[in-house]
This record gives sequence, C-alpha cells and structure tokens, in this order.
Amino acid sequence: MRAPVIAIVDYGIGNLGSVTKAFRHVGAEAVLTASPEALRCADALVLPGDGAFGAAMDELHTRGLLPLLREAVASGRLLFGICIGMQLLFEESEEHGRHEGLGLLPGRVRRFEGARPVPHMGWNRLQPTRPHALFDGLAPGCHVYFVHSYYCDAAADVTLATCDYGHPFAAVVGRGNVLGVQFHPEKSQAVGLRMVANFVASCGARGARDTGRDLPAAAASGGSF
Repeated sequence: MRAPVIAIVDYGIGNLGSVTKAFRHVGAEAVLTASPEALRCADALVLPGDGAFGAAMDELHTRGLLPLLREAVASGRLLFGICIGMQLLFEESEEHGRHEGLGLLPGRVRRFEGARPVPHMGWNRLQPTRPHALFDGLAPGCHVYFVHSYYCDAAADVTLATCDYGHPFAAVVGRGNVLGVQFHPEKSQAVGLRMVANFVASCGARGARDTGRDLPAAAASGGSF
C-alpha cells in the first residue's frame, strides 16, 4: 500500500518546514504546497500556523486557499489544524477585534485571562475526554508543548482532549474529518510524533477501505476514524 500523500498548506505562516519534516519522519509523503492541483490530489490536508488569527485568515483569503480547504472537507478528506491552524477551524476569534474563521467547528477563540502568565508557553498535560485514533499508544496525562495566548472555547461534543491553564481548555478537537491540536506536535518530541503517525495511519486506513470519500460512521460520531 502506498504512503498517503499529506499536503501541508503553504500560506507563508507557521513552522512549515518543521511540520513537513515531522510528517516525513513518520513515513508520510508530505508536500509543502499552495498549488490547487496538489491540494486537490492529496489524501489529507494539514493547516499549520502561528501568529495572529486575523492575519492568518487574510493570507488564506488572499492566496485563494479558503475555498480549497472547504472543498477538501466537503469531499470527505481529512483536514488537520495545528496551533493557529486549529483555531481557524472555529467560527470566530476575538483576537484584536472580531474575525470570522472557517466555521467548520462550533466555538469561539478567546484570550486567556487571570493570574497566570500569557502566553501559555511550555509543556503541559494532555487529558483525553473520549477515545480517538489520534491517541493510540499514548498514555493519559502525557506532556505536549504549547505556545499560545488564545484558546478555543469549543463545544463539548467536538472536544477530544483538554489541558488546564487556570481553567480547562480544548487541546485536541475533532468532528468527522476535521481535526485540530492546539499544541505543536512537531515540538512535542516522541508524543507529538506518535500523534502525527496516528494521523498518517488513519489517512492510509481511510484510503485503503473507502471506495469513495464517504465518512465512516465512527468518525462522524467523533470517535476513531
């Protein structure tokens, strides 16, 4: 069986080289691209990013990538957001004003408030809230690496794992073929690489069994792919 082709969406924002390297490290055929043809041909899309929500959405719009992301999701292919890429999956953000997101998941991006330093930066514990293929081989409470000042106030039915920083927040989200992680898997050492490998394995499993692009029932319910 061929390795799944994973397209890392190149819109000039994020640790694009590090993310691409992480996917190649676990055996994926990862391509960093903004080409509409390459994005349409890929088995799955990865949307990385860092910096400000509004600037990221502006870049996606300017480069004509927003319709391609929505098209990928509508076709049943996997879309995986990382850090700001996860936040962009939601309806809107309050970072530096109000900005609309992709609206693929229900929820709003809000700023951390309280006594703890902002940004939330460093290692923190991941607590799964339900089983999912992304967590295969990972122990509850494993540590992953975060850098962010805003968090996703996500609906409970799309929250797959939480982390605590003054209060619980969504650290892994997903519904159907749309997934996201707030932390940086490419900086999270063995745990991050295992989660990347789990994602790639899921892409391969879907490609091997799907005759079309129909979404499996387990994925539609928010469980394993």
